[in-house]
Amino acid sequence: MSILMRLISLILIVGALMLLGADIVTSLERGGQIAVRSVAQVWALFSKSSLDSFKAWTDHNAPGFAAHWVYSVLSVPGWSIPGVLGVILAFVFGRKHEE
Repeated sequence: MSILMRLISLILIVGALMLLGADIVTSLERGGQIAVRSVAQVWALFSKSSLDSFKAWTDHNAPGFAAHWVYSVLSVPGWSIPGVLGVILAFVFGRKHEE
């Protein structure tokens, strides 16, 4: 199980680095103007209709505080969620030193 979780953490970290690299390349293409894709923008690249459906579901079914929390999560940089989660998993399931 530990090896599988370390592999998943590695995949998450690599995905985060790819998203960060895409943001850097986009910033260079725009002449140095900083471009950071949010989680919602990354999600929309894969399926715009599912993002719109999720937002509509959140507006109608979630309580007010939860809807604000969901929109806050959707506005963070796209690389931050897989990157932070991957690093946490890497620390938790990292190699154990024998004493």
